Amino acid sequence: MTATAVDTVISVKGLTKSFGQIEAVRGIDLDVRPGEIFGFLGPNGAGKTTTINILCTLLRATAGQASVAGIDVEHDPAGVRKRIGLVFQDPSLDGQLTARENLQFHAFVYDVPAAERAERIAAALEMVELTDRADSTVMTFSGGMKRRLEIARGILHTPDVLFLDEPTIGLDPQTRRHIWGYLSELPKRQGVTIFMTTHYMDEAEYCDRIAIIDHGLIQAIGTPDELKAMVGGDVVTITTSDNATAAPEIAALAGSDPIADNGTLRVEVPDGAAFVPRLVRETSVEVISVAFRRPSLDDVFLKLTGRAIREEEAGSADALRLMGRAWMGRGQGR
Repeated sequence: MTATAVDTVISVKGLTKSFGQIEAVRGIDLDVRPGEIFGFLGPNGAGKTTTINILCTLLRATAGQASVAGIDVEHDPAGVRKRIGLVFQDPSLDGQLTARENLQFHAFVYDVPAAERAERIAAALEMVELTDRADSTVMTFSGGMKRRLEIARGILHTPDVLFLDEPTIGLDPQTRRHIWGYLSELPKRQGVTIFMTTHYMDEAEYCDRIAIIDHGLIQAIGTPDELKAMVGGDVVTITTSDNATAAPEIAALAGSDPIADNGTLRVEVPDGAAFVPRLVRETSVEVISVAFRRPSLDDVFLKLTGRAIREEEAGSADALRLMGRAWMGRGQGR
């Protein structure tokens, strides 16, 4: 496969990756459209980082095909590297250099024309609001400032696709929103396509489409609203004095089996307001607490996989994390 269709910038067909007897990716298919923000949602070990590693040419697939920006990742990895940007989960900036010097080095590595470097660097720093710190050493930056600089570096060479591995992990909610203020504008400002992994459900809401992956298989692909529509109705979360006894009684009332989640029982019903009085009245054990709400992406993941994503499951940067620093110096086909 040497090119993709005009309406796709990433194309994956039957992609498989095995590590000995372990099949990390099990024949997945997906297409990413130009200019969209595409999210890869799944816990550690689901296969999302392995997939990104293959798309970024850090791993070779066992079987199947993949192309990025119309270039086959196996047949022309150097060509792919020239067309993509990467923001790694772990910091990969040189703390001894200034922000400007970090970007100058990146521009040199990616063959940004010398006549354009100063202008591009100034524009990138302005976009992430770091112009006033351009000549400060990176070691003096906060975590959020470093992440903003890494985003500026990732788009400096105007890639077709920007890969983000857990782009805001470890940052406080306010800083995360700030970062997403920049990221959400990139497709409009630079025409770049964003492919990202995340375990933050609120962060996934920024995506145009999301692929939920678990145990190496894609469970569903769609917009956030399309995925939440799979749950339907209201989600009722219940705590009782005896969940084991309550579960079959709730199933009989709701018409579906509740899912155990961290000491609670979660069930989907068409109308939460009508269901709750019946639940309290007809359940034989004490109902300690009950709440209902509209479905979230966490509910979708729970419905598809039988468990929720916990933050401690989200350490997804195995090979990508380990190779981050090496990537910047190994060259783009040099």
